[in-house]
Amino acid sequence: MNQDIIYLSAIELLDLYRSGQASPVEVTQAVIDRVERLNPAVNAFCWLDADAALKAARASETRWQGGAPIGILDGVPATIKDLILTKGWPTRRGSLLIDPDQEWPDDAPAVARLREQGAVIIGKTTTPEFGWKGVTDSALTGVTRNPWNTALTPGGSSGGAAAACALGMGALHIGTDGGGSVRIPAGFTGIFGHKPSFGRVPAWPLSPFGTVAHLGPMTRTVADAALMLTVLSAPDARDWHALPATGYDYRNGLDAGVRGLRIGFSPNLGYVTVDDEVAAAVSDAVAVFTDLGAHVEEIAPPFENPLSIFQTYWYSGAANLLRQFSAEQRQRIDPGLQEVAAAGNSFTLPDFQDAERMRAELGVRMNQFHGDYDLLLTPALPIPAFTAGHEIVSPSAQTRWSDWTPFTYPFNLTQQPACSIPCGFTGSGLPVGLQIVGPMFEDGLVLTAARAFESVHPVVLPQTAMPELPGD
Repeated sequence: MNQDIIYLSAIELLDLYRSGQASPVEVTQAVIDRVERLNPAVNAFCWLDADAALKAARASETRWQGGAPIGILDGVPATIKDLILTKGWPTRRGSLLIDPDQEWPDDAPAVARLREQGAVIIGKTTTPEFGWKGVTDSALTGVTRNPWNTALTPGGSSGGAAAACALGMGALHIGTDGGGSVRIPAGFTGIFGHKPSFGRVPAWPLSPFGTVAHLGPMTRTVADAALMLTVLSAPDARDWHALPATGYDYRNGLDAGVRGLRIGFSPNLGYVTVDDEVAAAVSDAVAVFTDLGAHVEEIAPPFENPLSIFQTYWYSGAANLLRQFSAEQRQRIDPGLQEVAAAGNSFTLPDFQDAERMRAELGVRMNQFHGDYDLLLTPALPIPAFTAGHEIVSPSAQTRWSDWTPFTYPFNLTQQPACSIPCGFTGSGLPVGLQIVGPMFEDGLVLTAARAFESVHPVVLPQTAMPELPGD
């Protein structure tokens, strides 16, 4: 089989299965071979179960041969970020403190939905400890690296999923996003990542970081993300925050285009210093929406920097998370996470209530903004990828990862749908991401806009841009 099979989309694979031109077993074996060959270079996987994957693929192949696939993902290779419970496999959350030798009896809702639709789950992808930062490294699994340049970070905290996706190690990948953790690595690795409206994808157990945390698809095409979201958004009673089930198929209207839409563009949200090459690539991308018939207007920023609000939520969550561990155990935790938790311990209940009030005001501002504009465009990130194994770019200018992710965390606070779609490259060949933000609950609109851009600006992958990638 042609090695290019690993880069086919889920939709293309399903068409091949339907016609008998490809087998889930062949595809799964090709993906496993790819992981075994390239994972040493990028460290995207922390758990690979080839036997279980091939068993699931053989069952899928039998169903396809009998003309009776069990769902709309039957036989498609998928991965799970290692923050998300997966039955029979350890979920160590990037931490030395989680004992792998215990029973793992549960699938989280997202994993259960994939299995119900026949997806072949290959393994689990790397995360920083408890997903606490915007890069991917931990004492447990080491440093995860960017497929475009392995000296650089893929971002995080879904960095393993992004690297796996970019390199053809599966078609569908589940990430989590509490402050940008789907969109950051999507931007740094040149894939598509969508953070759905909060509650659209049921989650259980709730993230330690609370109601800023979302689950979402990471894929190589927008259509695959729409397919995946259709599956992931099915209801699950274990999530108290879950939105009412709609049964909506996000593939419907995906090619409707953006003609006539009112789009606001903010190149810096009024408070961000953006790398010149990133700014130029994003500006060129925004012009595409005008060419496609949208009414695009550069706007004044709709809010001031909400970093202090986000940090109150994030640091308090970290403090509460670490309470379950003894003082001796906490000494084995990522030092940066220890520092964040210590800062969180200083917040009082009135501090948190003030943050809740300001968060509500931010949400109202964005509701009002979308009375005038259907979508908001911004850079996904202000910088290209930087050196792997570091939380920040410049110690003189930054303290924590959130200092260089100012475009992503605001929309975790507002809980709106937002995606990162690749829109160009720097002079050194690093991907640049465009962020598309929609009104709450309008995930379909965000996906449609992303698809319109993708139709004239196809994703470029490391397979063609970096043929010298280690292992190829």
